[in-house]
Amino acid sequence: MRWSGIMGQDALRFCMVTTFYPPYSFGGDAMFVYRLTNELARRGHVVDVVHCIDAYRTLRPGAAPSGRDYPNHPHVTVHGLRSKLGVLSPLITHQTGHPGLKAPRLKEILNSGRFDVVHFHNISLIGPQALRYGTAIKLYTVHEHWLVCPLHTLWKFNRGPCTRKHCIPCTMHAKRPPQLWRYTNLLDAMLKHVDALIAPSRFTRDKHREMGMDVEIPVVHIPHFLPPPEPPAAPTGESPPYPRPYCLFAGRLEKMKGVQVLIEAFRSYEACDLLIAGEGTYGRHLRGLAEGLPHVRFLGRLTYERLQALFRGAIAVAVPSVGYEVFPVVILEAFAQQTPVIAHNLGPLPEITEQSGGGLIYDNQSGFRDALERLRSDGALRRALGEQGYQAYLRYWTPEPHVRQYFELIERIAQQKRVTLGAAAGVS
Repeated sequence: MRWSGIMGQDALRFCMVTTFYPPYSFGGDAMFVYRLTNELARRGHVVDVVHCIDAYRTLRPGAAPSGRDYPNHPHVTVHGLRSKLGVLSPLITHQTGHPGLKAPRLKEILNSGRFDVVHFHNISLIGPQALRYGTAIKLYTVHEHWLVCPLHTLWKFNRGPCTRKHCIPCTMHAKRPPQLWRYTNLLDAMLKHVDALIAPSRFTRDKHREMGMDVEIPVVHIPHFLPPPEPPAAPTGESPPYPRPYCLFAGRLEKMKGVQVLIEAFRSYEACDLLIAGEGTYGRHLRGLAEGLPHVRFLGRLTYERLQALFRGAIAVAVPSVGYEVFPVVILEAFAQQTPVIAHNLGPLPEITEQSGGGLIYDNQSGFRDALERLRSDGALRRALGEQGYQAYLRYWTPEPHVRQYFELIERIAQQKRVTLGAAAGVS
């Protein structure tokens, strides 16, 4: 069998299929695809990316793509799908589960026989029927709970985590049209074309089974990764990024992210400030909650450099999600800067925190305040947890361990299917 560039032999050819890809994106799933794509290309592989520009423009009407620069490696080719009918294309996909107007171009690319591996990511507005296209090894990474939840989030009636499904009323409560194809066998039938699902956390792997995904496909746990952060531009001894001691939240301002819990906790805790970096649909409500609390500061969207400096200087990074995350990369961002986390005891948060030894876990507002006060008042504990988180980051969550597990999975599937990796790509 011809093998991969990480083994010093032939390069492989990959196709990443995803709804969103930078700069036409606004979520963590797209950033992961971008990082994986360019990491593979950097290692000598050839990667095509297929994404849907119409989907981005439907959800962000009139908005320009992100102003950040997202350069791709020369080995990366990006195919941005768009239709003259614009919004109609993702609407057809949402309602039918079929690529619809995207189907001819998708078939042309995926059925070309050029790829060793086709890797599906967030295909909510690509459509599950795309899973049958092509004859390559097929992988699917579970970035959200879309396979078992029409709203992607398992966040029920905008009140709390979903433990028992009531999908149609919940979807209508969210002002979304129900997807009738979900009440057929379409998704199960299409998933049978996939060789393996990749779950970033053990919690997510198990939650999909619990919520009714019973297709006989291997579900492999491979955590996400974060490339090592760029060194700070300032020399050693840089000035503090904020004048007072602070706890940092960084992420989207949505109800399920739990920032409201932090604000309530800081109502009776004034020993340090709470800095909130990010924007989202719940932002106005959160700002209202924080009125009269001058030590709670909203920073909005920040540059990469500013955010990294805030990670480095924080007493702790709070991860207060009250809904089920899949794999919050913000934990890795904290660990990469040797900063401990304080994480809610829900979903995969305790799994990652306990594996690393890089933080404290809490169950309620009082527990959060106690954890924060421990780290604020005990610098030795804070430094020890930060170092443990950093060492765990290097061990488990940098590109090297992810890519190694990724290619081990591809090799196992290739052996089972008795296919020759590298033959389809025609690259060396």
